[in-house]
Amino acid sequence: MSQPVTAAPGNPLLEPAGLPCFDLIRAEHVEPAIDTVLADNRARLAGLLDGDAEPTVDSLVVELERMSHRLSRVWSPVSHLNAVCSTPELRKAHNACLLKLSEYATELGQNRRLFEALERIAAGDCEAPVRALLDKALRDFRLAGVDLPEAERARFATLTQRLSRLQAEFDQNLLDSAESWHHDVSGDDAVAGLPATVRNRAARTAREAGVDGYRFTLDAPTYTAVLTHADDRDLREALYRAWLTRASDQSPHDPRFDNSTRIDEILTARHELASLLGFANFAELSLAKKMAKNTDEVLEFLHTLAKHCRPAAAKELQTLREFAGSELAPWDLAYHAERLRRERFEIDDETLRSYFPAQRAMDGLFRVTERLFDIRIVATDPPPVWHPDVVYYRVETADGDELGAFYADLYARGGKRGGAWMDECIIRSGLEPGGTVAPVAYFCCNFPPPDGDTPSLLSHPEVLTLFHEFGHTLHHLLTRVDWPSVAGINGVPWDAVELPSQFLENYPWSHEVIAMVSGHYQTGEPLPDALFERLQASRTFHAGLAAVRQLEFALFDFRLHTEYRPGLDVLALLDEVRAEVAVLDVPAYNRFPHSFAHIFGGGYAAGYYSYKWAELLAADAWEAFVAEGMFNRDTARRYVDNILAVGGTRDIMEAFRAFRGRAPDPGALLRHLGIAA
Repeated sequence: MSQPVTAAPGNPLLEPAGLPCFDLIRAEHVEPAIDTVLADNRARLAGLLDGDAEPTVDSLVVELERMSHRLSRVWSPVSHLNAVCSTPELRKAHNACLLKLSEYATELGQNRRLFEALERIAAGDCEAPVRALLDKALRDFRLAGVDLPEAERARFATLTQRLSRLQAEFDQNLLDSAESWHHDVSGDDAVAGLPATVRNRAARTAREAGVDGYRFTLDAPTYTAVLTHADDRDLREALYRAWLTRASDQSPHDPRFDNSTRIDEILTARHELASLLGFANFAELSLAKKMAKNTDEVLEFLHTLAKHCRPAAAKELQTLREFAGSELAPWDLAYHAERLRRERFEIDDETLRSYFPAQRAMDGLFRVTERLFDIRIVATDPPPVWHPDVVYYRVETADGDELGAFYADLYARGGKRGGAWMDECIIRSGLEPGGTVAPVAYFCCNFPPPDGDTPSLLSHPEVLTLFHEFGHTLHHLLTRVDWPSVAGINGVPWDAVELPSQFLENYPWSHEVIAMVSGHYQTGEPLPDALFERLQASRTFHAGLAAVRQLEFALFDFRLHTEYRPGLDVLALLDEVRAEVAVLDVPAYNRFPHSFAHIFGGGYAAGYYSYKWAELLAADAWEAFVAEGMFNRDTARRYVDNILAVGGTRDIMEAFRAFRGRAPDPGALLRHLGIAA
């Protein structure tokens, strides 16, 4: 199951095996590689369908999986490089290929002969993984417009390609807008309260730009640090305004980056796509692949949560106002919350950071998952990587057999998109002629980078992020499914795919695990017991405020895609949602939708509710470990067997029932949040 690193003469993207040759891939390789694979796939598919023999699983389904797997392996490093070290040349090639891939996917999904051949195979007897694969494939054919009349199929294809282009442009505008902004200040008073690492980074950025004082950029670690710690209220407002007006008509940046028109165009195209397929709105189309049954179920879930969480949030905000002694603006919230948290629990993020060097937290994370899942994680001699900070790890069974591997890229830098994520480098496949291909993942975060002799130091929320993304990574790596289209996270409903990530976040709240992930960067001393007890006591601090913020995003997204009509005022709809769930007004210039990449650039359209939906599943799953033992091997084995290992081969509700012995308990989420039902 090894992934040998091979030499890459010619186009490195077209090497048939091994890990991507990141040291050799250039922008000029991208389009020729994609063109080659798409042409090969089209020719192979024509050959498969033109034969006289009746198609079978071996003659057609296996070959389709191999074609898809090869395309995935060629495209994955391109998409990844565009996310972690984007250049204008790579971006241009990437965006050109998005249109080609969209065209190919639509062409494949509307291939009537292929659809009918798979229908005939599905009418016979198939083993369980193949049955699941075929059921999902036939559903996806229908959702790709295979049953539409010719003119409508053509329109569907045009809309799909247009959406692909618009979503890529939305993301790129967001990145360009953020990277075009900076804010200079002078004098130490202007940076009072900020952690030394943030001040030093801002001073270094200013020196490199040839200016005096401090220069702040609009990356996530800087934004969070300023909003949380800067004593200078004007500095906090400047960063808040820049962040919440990115890529908008209110932005001070180049108007080319304004996403206003793209938002309208994306919504219009999605609504028309859904209408072509007979759905009342795009939300209904989105739910066709999800765990939730219908739009009413999702809205009831969100409204019910809001009903419980908003009173808690309002009470938390009032307490914070009394503590601050004044009314609060959005750029005051995190600052005073951190002061209140520090006073109430005698802790602060910067004190905690000293105990969480990134590598120590990673090592502790590995110890937790090794013990829990009976695996080993081993750093290896690195294959070619895209940046010197990247580390490569093998994941093995306790006996040393390889399960998979992952690249870890932890630090923020220019040209790397914000946020944290796991993505697929290679999907597990047991269908290749050379034997089983092991899965490989990209494990990416945007933590503060090391600063001179000081290592990268994480806040406790960043430690939770580390565990969260590794939960996704394990979901990808611990699969036992040999069919790529339903292996790992593939085929798993989007509103359940966050279950493994949110589940793993519970571990850094335990005393035993804190001892594994902490160690003062100067002394190596683990987090003191008294400090841990205060940290644990703060776990549900402002849980109501955090919950209503996520519910605002989820309700806005879902109502937007449920209620869309031409001319819909997006900002007015957001105001309606805020009137129901939010407890703090925002300024009129706030343009949150223009940077809501999850739904306008990523895969969460009409699906942002999935975070809360999956959080319920994760909270209930965690209660099983609380009852049976946090490292109980039998419980963990049951969890792997029914959740992590099965990919998309099993109905997720059926799988959860098999793990838990019953359906999910809605009360688990409110208990998890510390909010009484």
